[in-house]
Amino acid sequence: MQWLAIAIGGALGSVLRFAAVSYLTPLINHRFPFGTFIVNLTGSFLIGVAYVLLVEKTTLPAEWRLFFITGILGGYTTFSAFSLEILQLWQEGHALNAFAYASGSVILGLLMAFIGMALTQKIF
Repeated sequence: MQWLAIAIGGALGSVLRFAAVSYLTPLINHRFPFGTFIVNLTGSFLIGVAYVLLVEKTTLPAEWRLFFITGILGGYTTFSAFSLEILQLWQEGHALNAFAYASGSVILGLLMAFIGMALTQKIF
């Protein structure tokens, strides 16, 4: 049942992301990924709200948490999960780990995307 909750939520979140990006991006300058930027920010806000409501303040079954947080918000933006994990590390007193995770993920993620693009462009 947990897998189904994640799958359905993930499908809904992905469709929401596509709709939001498709709607927002043309409204602003095309040289800045405004739609994705707004999705990442709203997803980060919503995962904070969902965490408090669904993990800290309720006794709902795990399937509901998985449906909303892992499914919908995970499909909407993985940036929201990234933001929550950094905050959790920080709040647990692991500030250095939070900084290393945040900076390492961004820097190494960009590097890996660059390497993947460069290798693929050379091969094809």
